[in-house]
Amino acid sequence: MIITNVQLVLENEVINGSIEIENGVIRAMSDSGSRQPGAIDGNKGYLMPGLIELHTDNLEKYFTPRPKVSWPELSAMAAHDAQLIGAGITTVLDAIAVGDVRDGGHRQENLDKMIDTIVKSGDLGLNRAEHFVHIRCELPHAATLELAEKYLDLEQTHMVSLMDHSPGQRQFVNLDKYYEYYQGKYNLNVQQMAEFEKDQRAQSEQWSDANRYAIAKLCREKRIPLASHDDATRMHVEESHSLGLVLAEFPTTIEAAQRSHELGLKVMMGAPNVVRGGSHSGNVAAHELATLGVLDALSSDYFPGSLIDAVFKLADDERNDLDLAAATRLATANPASALNLSDRGVVNEGLRADLLLVERKAGQVKIQQVLRQGSRVF
Repeated sequence: MIITNVQLVLENEVINGSIEIENGVIRAMSDSGSRQPGAIDGNKGYLMPGLIELHTDNLEKYFTPRPKVSWPELSAMAAHDAQLIGAGITTVLDAIAVGDVRDGGHRQENLDKMIDTIVKSGDLGLNRAEHFVHIRCELPHAATLELAEKYLDLEQTHMVSLMDHSPGQRQFVNLDKYYEYYQGKYNLNVQQMAEFEKDQRAQSEQWSDANRYAIAKLCREKRIPLASHDDATRMHVEESHSLGLVLAEFPTTIEAAQRSHELGLKVMMGAPNVVRGGSHSGNVAAHELATLGVLDALSSDYFPGSLIDAVFKLADDERNDLDLAAATRLATANPASALNLSDRGVVNEGLRADLLLVERKAGQVKIQQVLRQGSRVF
């Protein structure tokens, strides 16, 4: 396959040219057009690496599309996979929560089903994107350690994150935001919400630190990349660093992001934060970290289409020094590096032909084609 008349988004620059693909890998690139018969005309669109998503809980929406509605597993997976590939995401870590912020929550009910379906759909060759598992450990829960251990030896487990969503700290320093989020999520009245808050504080006090240290130790032994979640202070970050973590997911303050960056933890922020212009929880805006030069990676989190939009939005933002090549690395090369996936994330000879052909129309990013290992999947 030859694709010509494209703007190749390379690791450090964008050039006009063409690319040749053979047996699922990039065989050759050129800074000139191709006259070979059968070459695909890219119409001057951007040819970019396939996006790499490290943290999305999007699969949950398809397993439980409405309260008390359980959708057939492979059908749910197919719909989720189609949305991701349509958003240009060719490698994804589906984030599955172990432990739950509320007993009886559907996350716990769906846990085994979702992980089994990720594995089964991959084994059957049903997926268009390549799916791995990201175990999200909700630390303030009695069952978290036992549940996490169950999945750490799974071949598909490529990452673990440690999180504590209890009130008054990290993501929810602002209690008004905490009440707004969980009352809306669980439809709790004032009394129920007060009881929920009290219970979550007690659970955190009893389980959070013990689970954090135990799970981090297991992941170091098994060489599974570890991420923090919602670090807010230098103390949080330095603890994360001491436990061997490599990624800082969604730090909530400039202080935490800067210290993470200094210590070598890749700072990842939500692409929805970029697209919306700020955090829904009232925490630091991703564009502020980009301006300070301490933003290393992006995640679509709860909205898959935000990832490609955020790349171009950051590249257009005059407040930072990111050109399109640098902004693209936030969703490709840098996430690949965090997971030691050395075969993808960059448009370069010898690497996987996971590629997007993208154009911009009326100010909107439009994905025209997606290739995974040289085969068109969208």
